Amino acid sequence: MILQRPKKRVSYLNTAIGFPEFGRGGWVTGLILLFYVVFYIFLAGLFALTMYVMLQTLDEHKPTWQDRLSTPGMVIRPKADETFEIVYNIQNTESWDMYTQTLDKFLAPYNDSTQAQKNDECTPDQYFLQEDSGDVKNNPKRSCQFNRTMLEECSGIHDRYYGYQTGKPCIIIKLNRVIGLLPGKDGQTPYVTCAAKKEDSDKIGELMYFPPNGTFNLMYYPYYGKKAQVNYSQPLVAVKFLNITVNQDVNIECRINANNIVTGSERDKFAGRVSFKLRINTI
Repeated sequence: MILQRPKKRVSYLNTAIGFPEFGRGGWVTGLILLFYVVFYIFLAGLFALTMYVMLQTLDEHKPTWQDRLSTPGMVIRPKADETFEIVYNIQNTESWDMYTQTLDKFLAPYNDSTQAQKNDECTPDQYFLQEDSGDVKNNPKRSCQFNRTMLEECSGIHDRYYGYQTGKPCIIIKLNRVIGLLPGKDGQTPYVTCAAKKEDSDKIGELMYFPPNGTFNLMYYPYYGKKAQVNYSQPLVAVKFLNITVNQDVNIECRINANNIVTGSERDKFAGRVSFKLRINTI
């Protein structure tokens, strides 16, 4: 007697819901794929909605949160690459010409004509406050002029070599920008002082500061941010070394002095100050 194999049953459910006839396994796979497509579309939509809601809470001109230190860092110009060393030979023009070119480029936006076109003449020795009026944003905010001529002997106007060719070089110092910073209270103007490290204290010689006393005038503060204050020009201080010891390394530290700024902190020991090496060779 010959036994016949039962015929395979037809899945009427697949036909009814429109799936192709590929058996129970194929039908389950199709449902799983459909679930994941819907699931990921839902996640993408939820992410887009969340980002949209969060973006509505942000101010385009001012960050809601800042992780910067309250004490600004300081930087010098010129500087070679990432090192804080200025080393050159008076007799070798090429060794100091790169420094003067760097200063020319850096100070170009501070030309008096450029500043007169972009910025305002402000009242010295007081903060230039430009607060918003409730929901009405006071943007764009104006900026005060910092004219290159204020650097006098270190402006590069009367001496286009900034003293490098005579062994009396100029160093430009600026504070890093911190939104909302008011450096100084009770009308005290913050100022810069430079000195040699202890081991080089007898080598630094006499210094001159421009503007006088190395001050950062209060009228350049507060800073409101790159987008809110597009023409902002950071105030500068120039230091001219008049008779520094030649043919030797001189390690120098400059710092900001203000009655509400603490230099150095546990988070950043270089906050509010900058150190560099200056060496002028004559042989």
